[in-house]
Amino acid sequence: MRQLSTLVLGSRGSKLALAQTELVRSALKRSIPELETEVVRIVTTGDRIQDRPLAEIGGKALFVAEIESALREGRIHLAVHSGKDIPSELPNDMRIVACLPRADARDVLISRVSDSIATLPPGAVVGTSSPRRACQLRAMRADLDLRDIRGNVDTRLAKLQSGDYDAIVLAAAGLSRLNLLHHVTQFVPMDEMLPCAAQGAIAIEVCASDDATMALALRLDHAPTSIAVSAERAFLSTIGGTCDTPLAAHALLNGDTIDVMGMIGDLRGRKVQATISGPAWDAVATGTRLARQLLAVGGAELLSYDDPTGSWSNAPSH
Repeated sequence: MRQLSTLVLGSRGSKLALAQTELVRSALKRSIPELETEVVRIVTTGDRIQDRPLAEIGGKALFVAEIESALREGRIHLAVHSGKDIPSELPNDMRIVACLPRADARDVLISRVSDSIATLPPGAVVGTSSPRRACQLRAMRADLDLRDIRGNVDTRLAKLQSGDYDAIVLAAAGLSRLNLLHHVTQFVPMDEMLPCAAQGAIAIEVCASDDATMALALRLDHAPTSIAVSAERAFLSTIGGTCDTPLAAHALLNGDTIDVMGMIGDLRGRKVQATISGPAWDAVATGTRLARQLLAVGGAELLSYDDPTGSWSNAPSH
């Protein structure tokens, strides 16, 4: 196994991505004080195309493909990702080897006109780029006017303040890492809005053949987070689906047991949802079992729904 004197980390160039990468650098410094680190910023296709919904341009893979290419080419040793941005199926030559301790996995509402989703006025314009959030918002409030919103956190906050939207929904973890939690109007309870798989987790990806980097990254792994994320990703992988499929999963460890919550929905706001438990050592099988259970009780039908508008957004097509 080769020895590394300088470890090169790859990251998207947004403020949030770089803040997360700094958390990994700090953890490495605490674990291996003598190790030098360097950060390479990589602009992804998902970052470059900001004027179209993700589902139209290729989904989550657009945020990781160029970074994985940099891993293969040896330009970086490890990649730092928001766990929720990683597609459910990894290339055969890539591995998620570690997760940092998970931050708050809930979604949050930020609004100019109300203090909660329940009290938004009828017809309020709510911005989200997530079909998962759109499905659950429609289930709660079918009278809301949901509109697609793209861009980084600062861009979305600016669009809200300019009056384009009455409210937006974001991940609590990202706002926390950017010290922007003071903008939050409501932390949405998970029984109202179940998060995306791996939401709140920072995941480290390496080439499967790079034993040296894998050994270093494993020193940072927070086992409870990795176990929970493995169950959530197994749920997604079993169902399949695409970037425009409303899917949600969240797992919690309770001693030797893991509780896995999952949801399958459609773009009209219909959904099936359940929670099951299993042994923590068999987290992947528990996530898989929940997916199959939900598919059997109506989830498969919801997945087959074809939105006649071609988009979950209420906004008129351009």
